[in-house]
Amino acid sequence: MLRNLFSIIRFFIFWLLFFVITRLTFELYFFYKIRGASFGELLQTFFYGFRLDASATAYICTIPLLVFIINWFIPSWHIKPIWLKIYVGIILFCISLNTILNFNIFREWGTKVTFRVFSSFYHAPSEALASSGSSPVGKCILIGVLLLSSGALLSWYVIDYNFKKPVAKPGLKIGLICLLVLVNFLFMRGGLQTEPINQNAAYFSDKEILNQSALNTEWNLFNNIFENFRKPYNPYMFMEPVDAEKLVHDSFSVKSDSSLKILTTDRPNVVIIQLESYTASIIESLGGDKGVAPNFEKFIQQGVLFNNIYSSADRTDKGIISIMSGFPSQAIRTIIADTLKQRKLPALSVVFKSAGYHTSYFYGGKSSYMDFNIFMNSHAIEQITDESAFAPAQVQTKWGVYDDVLLSKHLQFAQQQKQPFFSYLQTSTNHEPFVLPVKAHFPADEDGDASNQFRSTAYFTDSCLNAYFEQAKKQAWYKNTLFILVADHGHRLPRNIAEAYDPVKYHIPLLFFGDAIKPEYRGKKINKLGGQTDIAATLLAQLDISHNQFTWSKDLLNPTSKDFAFFNWDNGFGFMTPQQSISYDNSGRRIVYKGNKNAGEATTDKTLQQGKAFLQLVYTEYMAF
Repeated sequence: MLRNLFSIIRFFIFWLLFFVITRLTFELYFFYKIRGASFGELLQTFFYGFRLDASATAYICTIPLLVFIINWFIPSWHIKPIWLKIYVGIILFCISLNTILNFNIFREWGTKVTFRVFSSFYHAPSEALASSGSSPVGKCILIGVLLLSSGALLSWYVIDYNFKKPVAKPGLKIGLICLLVLVNFLFMRGGLQTEPINQNAAYFSDKEILNQSALNTEWNLFNNIFENFRKPYNPYMFMEPVDAEKLVHDSFSVKSDSSLKILTTDRPNVVIIQLESYTASIIESLGGDKGVAPNFEKFIQQGVLFNNIYSSADRTDKGIISIMSGFPSQAIRTIIADTLKQRKLPALSVVFKSAGYHTSYFYGGKSSYMDFNIFMNSHAIEQITDESAFAPAQVQTKWGVYDDVLLSKHLQFAQQQKQPFFSYLQTSTNHEPFVLPVKAHFPADEDGDASNQFRSTAYFTDSCLNAYFEQAKKQAWYKNTLFILVADHGHRLPRNIAEAYDPVKYHIPLLFFGDAIKPEYRGKKINKLGGQTDIAATLLAQLDISHNQFTWSKDLLNPTSKDFAFFNWDNGFGFMTPQQSISYDNSGRRIVYKGNKNAGEATTDKTLQQGKAFLQLVYTEYMAF
């Protein structure tokens, strides 16, 4: 009997061994990130990852254990081993597939695969596939096949597929079954402690890549799926609500409402151009690569550059809300996908419509992607121009038309449009898979990281902007127009900065540009620390329009507004002040980044508390919508 019961232990051991293989595969794949770690630190990823591995294994064992119990108690039942072989094969396939899928997700986002990946694929499969266009598909498939094959081979040696029912008296059966169920349950919850095991169990290092390696990918995914489907609650209750409200209120308090007036008129046409993935790393004036966006440098000389601006998150669906509604990203949620909640947000388009402006939205792709069209229609956008407005021959990419075609369409529109008007343009060419209608400006990548592909598409968008402005200058509406150039988010390319916690990944350009800028302010740079959410208050203050409804937005041109920026990712946040910048991983419940190593503990803790207050209150408001 003991021999037969040992077969159950062998089944458990097999999955623990396979998780060791998948973790080793992850570390080999991202060796360039992990090579600074010592051998001892790498061993610790397996040690600290064991509890989550065991928990994930216990979940996998639940169905076989249930079948064993039923089979053991019904003598006439004789379940053939083939069912277990099929079950093992299915689980091996799913884990292998999830492992290679995680390679691309982690490479792009700096976090492991979550529910958001499958949600995006469900709502927009073609766009989701296009987003993975720069991935080394052949390499990933090969790794997946090797993982599946090694798992299948290992199972033949470790798993006892010829398991036979132990012979035992009913009383002993009940006792052993209770023991097996109890042990499996304890492994599932991670022990006898008050709260079940969570991601924090895998966190042990100041090097975030090691924590991510220790974190069991499958356990993390299913925990994230469970959190998305459970009854809504605020997972970011770090402090008493009144304390969070005070910290946030103090951050936005100003001594006066005075603002530096940089415009020649208080009723200009306003054209916001949201630039896909236009990270600061390609803008020379922001410390980026030289020669990638040469025309943007020319625009800077004719505009006002805000050079210390950070995106709210790392996705377009979060960036568009931050720009239009001045509402920060909600970490594990995206409000634009909730059509009931997003309708309750304020929006610049609503303000401009009320002020007598004609409002329009231009996007070269499908405006139904992530419910952009629903947001625009419910926020006073009178005209939506998307992929459907172009000839089929012009739609040459998964993301619709190229940027030059989109911008030309807006030129035709603006020339016939009654002033004043408000237009929101959303570019897309600088997005994976980084394809172009012309010869690439930079040489092909040799190592497969797509850095030069990214530089070439960014260069193309830059040239399209220049052509657009050169043509616009010939039209009457141009002289009375304020253009706002801003990225939707940063990007890991071209410098391979993929860590979700690194502020550099979120650094983006923000430029007020055009003849509506007073000559004496052209070429001026504003150093105030801020984010995309601050566009609303800054713009409306210039037009002497109230911005009280944009409670998460501050006027960057008000000398008394405070310097700070807030960003977040799937389950963490960053908060930046001139004295300190921190990033906090809520899964590991620890600070994973400190910008100022010399800052005192009190300064760092103050910055941390501000960030916690922001995320807590943002999520509270999100739930209340």
